[in-house]
Amino acid sequence: MPSDDRTDASERRPRLTPPIADARRAVRAVLEPVDPDETGATPPLALVALSGGADSLALAAATAFEAPRAGWRAGAVVVDHGLQAGSAAVAERAAAQARELGLDPVLVRRVEVPAAGQGPEASARAARYAALDAVAAETGAAIVLLGHTLDDQAETVLLGLARGAGGASLMGMPQRAGRYVRPLLGLRRETTRQACLDAGLDVWDDPHNTDPGYARVRVRERVLPVLEAELGPGIAEALARTAEQLREDEAAFDEQLEEFIEEICEPAEAGIAVSAAVLAANPAALRQRIIRHVVGSEFGVALSRVQTLEVARLVTDWHGQGPVALPGGAVATRAGAHVVFSATGATEILPHDH
Repeated sequence: MPSDDRTDASERRPRLTPPIADARRAVRAVLEPVDPDETGATPPLALVALSGGADSLALAAATAFEAPRAGWRAGAVVVDHGLQAGSAAVAERAAAQARELGLDPVLVRRVEVPAAGQGPEASARAARYAALDAVAAETGAAIVLLGHTLDDQAETVLLGLARGAGGASLMGMPQRAGRYVRPLLGLRRETTRQACLDAGLDVWDDPHNTDPGYARVRVRERVLPVLEAELGPGIAEALARTAEQLREDEAAFDEQLEEFIEEICEPAEAGIAVSAAVLAANPAALRQRIIRHVVGSEFGVALSRVQTLEVARLVTDWHGQGPVALPGGAVATRAGAHVVFSATGATEILPHDH
């Protein structure tokens, strides 16, 4: 039979190799099978955040294969940061590869990364997530899949430790956070690259990933190799394993903390009041965790250790000092027997039933 442009999809399908299978298995684990009778005519949409690099491209290919089998639609969004010459062409090439894989919709978004502010890496990240959020809202995507790997997790843990972020740094990146899902956190970067090679996918190598001006690159190319050489292989896996274990511990502790906090908190006029006596009676680690948890759940902001200790001094070193400013315009104030966390500085404690 003469060939035509409608070549059977099975003839174009790459040979199943261990790296391709690993990537597919990872995606399959996060896509809960959907019953068409429950979703109606339109299956839920999973969007892949695609750069064209090996990690996100392997993720895109695995998602294109697994999503239909789980009752999902699969699409992609390519964010062009405009930080390099030819970035628009790179973005379009990545989008074309996504379409060839069968992803639909495939959208390209150009973002502006401010030159000043929190640094180039953080500014680019903020712009990227803003674009991903906007596209997810526009398309009604249920989840956005990110291509972070085990290597990224290990690098994140080391960077956090270097910045003195404490236990939070050791937890690294969560596999799930809201609409964002990271299926590949258990795979090494070498696996995703090999999966792309096995599938005949053309990988784009971001020159920023080898620029020693970035701290993450120095950790990747200098710090981790030294640790591996001096302490033995498996450092990246050990760091990622530690992050996973601590995240499990944190989730269990937070669940218990929620119940305890309900017993020691009272409503305030513009926030929440916590018993100073209870805070004082608990060990420093628990007292500070309560403070961070209350502020995070009430105002949606995270406290640094310095800020947490300043609030704690309203209990442990109280001598009439004024309010402690918190991120997002909130304040912590000592009001009699309570520490009041409020958005406006109001300290009136409202009556409620115990």
